[in-house]
Amino acid sequence: MNTKRKTSITTLFLSAMSMLLLFGCSTEDSNSTQTESASANTEETSEYPIVIEHAFGETVIESKPERVATIQWGNHDVALDLGVVPVGFSAANYGVQDDSGMLPWTAEKLEELGEDDPNIYQDTDGLDFEAISDSNPDVILAGYSGITQEDYDILSEIAPVVAYETDPWITTWREQVMLNATGMGMKEEGEQLIEDTENLIQEKASEYPEIEGLKAVFIAFTPGDLSELFVYTPADPRAEFLIELGMEYPESVLNAIEDPDSFYLTVSAENADILNDADILVTYGDESYKAIQDDPLLGKIPAIERDSVAFIGDNTALAAAGTPTPLSIAYTIDEYLELIGGAIEKIDE
Repeated sequence: MNTKRKTSITTLFLSAMSMLLLFGCSTEDSNSTQTESASANTEETSEYPIVIEHAFGETVIESKPERVATIQWGNHDVALDLGVVPVGFSAANYGVQDDSGMLPWTAEKLEELGEDDPNIYQDTDGLDFEAISDSNPDVILAGYSGITQEDYDILSEIAPVVAYETDPWITTWREQVMLNATGMGMKEEGEQLIEDTENLIQEKASEYPEIEGLKAVFIAFTPGDLSELFVYTPADPRAEFLIELGMEYPESVLNAIEDPDSFYLTVSAENADILNDADILVTYGDESYKAIQDDPLLGKIPAIERDSVAFIGDNTALAAAGTPTPLSIAYTIDEYLELIGGAIEKIDE
């Protein structure tokens, strides 16, 4: 099979930069809702067949998969975190600083598991169905992905496919874990991974008590065009993770969301005052973006004016961790919280 679809994750990260979990303000309620949601649509994994419902219907796993393949963003991290080296997985095409096709936490985990020659699909310009087929998987994990119905149909000719529940690119890390772990016949292990990760997040966030209850928004600017900006909604894992750390989204932003499934809002500079209630902003780029402070409209946003902005870089490992997996959370949470803490310090200066 040589058919390829343009499903590159690059568009997810860069569309808001170059054109580029969970609702509500209660972390506890959000966590519970997402875990229950991901579990509700799956049968118990102690017996086979396993039936997993998703956006394209349902997938039946007849017996425990021995050969696990993953595609697109971060699904391989779930398998690795559960001690399973995939027979093939998609190259990361954002945040990678070398030619390995792997983010540092992926490479580190593979080394820990004794794998020094992973099979990486070079499918950043579209799914390489031939390479996926050649890896002879028993199941294909795509819990966090942007696959289309056509992609799903072709992949299903290779092996059972675990797809996202409702819409592309909005799967939270909990849902991703539960979908993929269930597809591997490791539901209980997935539940334990979620619990361990939640405990880690709580432990690390407790070191920054000033975070609790602050208003924060994850945004992106288009370099060279400050006529608009992009605001990630709580439907997006980037924004959801800020809430999970104990922060809240301003009501002014929540009220502007018309489609609860949309992962970002396009906001004109004239309407940027919806960010006026934000205590801090999180965005891509570095301090060179402070030219935004000179903009007659964007520069009037209080968080920008006082410089309470956490810059996580662009095309860096930390930026890639913005759509988190348990592996990436464990690897980057200290650095991320340090940057957020620095932005908070600017509030009272």
